Amino acid sequence: MTADITQIGKLVEQKSGFIRLLLNELEKVIVGQRYMLERILVAMLSNGHILLEGVPGLAKTTAVTILARAIKAQFHRIQFTPDLLPADLTGTQIYRQSDGQFYTRKGPIFANIILADEINRAPAKVQSALLEAMQERQVTIGDQSYPVPEPFLVLATQNPIEQEGTYPLPEAQLDRFMLKIKIDYPSKEEERRILDRMAATHTSFDIQPVVTPEEILEVRSVIDQIYMDDKIKDYIVNVVCATRNPERYGLSLANLINYGASPRASIYLALTAKAMAFINGRGYVTPQDVKSIGMDVLRHRVIVSYEAEAEDKTSENIIQTIFDTIEVP
Repeated sequence: MTADITQIGKLVEQKSGFIRLLLNELEKVIVGQRYMLERILVAMLSNGHILLEGVPGLAKTTAVTILARAIKAQFHRIQFTPDLLPADLTGTQIYRQSDGQFYTRKGPIFANIILADEINRAPAKVQSALLEAMQERQVTIGDQSYPVPEPFLVLATQNPIEQEGTYPLPEAQLDRFMLKIKIDYPSKEEERRILDRMAATHTSFDIQPVVTPEEILEVRSVIDQIYMDDKIKDYIVNVVCATRNPERYGLSLANLINYGASPRASIYLALTAKAMAFINGRGYVTPQDVKSIGMDVLRHRVIVSYEAEAEDKTSENIIQTIFDTIEVP
């Protein structure tokens, strides 16, 4: 087993070199926000999707645009609005009068990277069309299904303020997102650097492609080989089960939780922990990998009770308590 881990470690070291180059390209434009950039890479490497929550102006759109340029990927930005229709997203069949035939016009969802901007501003039908493509990796137009390109990564944004005229995502649909991350304001020093870099009527950055979509798919097979000890697998299951039955783990949280995390949380926690190990150039997962990504995997999967809201307790408070209590292997 030790020899296997050593071999995997060498393979990861060989294949993960592009991560540093990719982050360098992103940081030519993005100041700070390393947390957000790493999580976007984790989602991409783990074949998942990510929900970004933050106030306007925190470089969410810019980060996704630069990422697409740096990996030579096809990118579409879709602005979600209350009058958007599912066909505006997926495409439709159009009648061609010249030959009396219908032909399919594919929508903007057929791209490697999709930015669903302000996803909570579109009606439920449109949200469902996007989430179906995320889950099934295909889109049905008329009576025919079309696979989306691989890799396929959806980055949805939502604004935590200005909630009037929005359609909040139901919890069952939120569960489709591998990660939900909250983006905060930059520090004073970072904002000063942003001012120096961006305060011009015209800015241009030389972004070099450092990896291709095909190479990303190859890397995913390497991530699948990263070693995870049985004790860490048990740790992941214990953390997730503690969100459903906290009393079994000596936690007095049952009155604060309406619904715990689904089995999808365990799967995603294992996948993202492997991706974190890969980003850090390791061929094995440590408990710290699980803890560092755990909040982003679980925060939108733990539904708090009215009692928790009355006590001003959030899902993040509950998850942090669980991580502080469950014994680390």
